[in-house]
Amino acid sequence: MKNVIFDFGGVVMDWNPRYFFRDYFNDDEKMEYFLKNIATDEWNAEQDRGRSLAEGTEILVAEFPDWEQEIRAYYDNWTTMLKSDIPENVEVLRKLVGSKYELFGLTNWSAETFPYALENYDFFEIFEGKIVVSGVEKLIKPDPKIWVVLMERYGLKAEESVFIDDNPKNIHVAKLLGFTTIHVTENGNLENDLRNLGLEYAM
Repeated sequence: MKNVIFDFGGVVMDWNPRYFFRDYFNDDEKMEYFLKNIATDEWNAEQDRGRSLAEGTEILVAEFPDWEQEIRAYYDNWTTMLKSDIPENVEVLRKLVGSKYELFGLTNWSAETFPYALENYDFFEIFEGKIVVSGVEKLIKPDPKIWVVLMERYGLKAEESVFIDDNPKNIHVAKLLGFTTIHVTENGNLENDLRNLGLEYAM
């Protein structure tokens, strides 16, 4: 293995719209209805694919005018949804610095909001700019083409690379492309998973 590729959300960053909307609604049932039926993951993913936040907002307001205030609150309060890093996994990332492995990022993230994360969490500097962002490329996981962008841009081979992600659909496609994969779960241990693959780096 020569390369370790990190997804960000759910792996090194803890982002969830509920961190804002739980207090906003003060009603979990109404919050869940809104997030599952109005401001859905599929709608947000289109912004990650490259649609502007403004356009995405206006499309949804036109479709659900009765929810206009809540819809406009979504991206106005996006930074509150980005609660924190995930310390134990960031620690693993930091341990990989100076190892024989080259580090890369491959993330589904809006081109408009990702700069906030870069500016506020210093560990992103570890990647030295070797990050492929879906909103910039206008491609989104699990579309195999976004892995191809990463490989062609940095001269990577799938069979020499470990891909880490929390989304099972992304893990499935990465496996089909020939990557060794680690599926991050709530009760998993990223450090153990890497060492079980035989990766050697500082304790």
